[in-house]
Amino acid sequence: QVQFEESGGDLVQPGGSLRLSCKASGSLFSMYNLGWYHQIPGKQRELVAGVSAGESRRKYAESVKGRFIVSRDDATMTLSLQMNDLKPEDTGAYFCNSWPLAALVWGQGTQVSVSL
Repeated sequence: QVQFEESGGDLVQPGGSLRLSCKASGSLFSMYNLGWYHQIPGKQRELVAGVSAGESRRKYAESVKGRFIVSRDDATMTLSLQMNDLKPEDTGAYFCNSWPLAALVWGQGTQVSVSL
């Protein structure tokens, strides 16, 4: 079973950038399709970016296309999310999990706040 620890969230101004990291522990990391999920209070977590095992395929929510880049490093068991041109609507908690079905144990997430 894989467990996740997310980091890198911060308070940034609109138009700014952040890089989120998700460090995994456990086994079989490289075999999972993995994704970043976004959650705002009162709403369900939604996938914003996913990358397949082997990195042959990526999926992005329409709202982040052209701004976010998801990547993975199986050697270090790390999933990353480069967030550029951040907008206030990107505010929220970000989590990593398997994709398309979030079947693994959720980590604590990391908080991103985009505000002047």
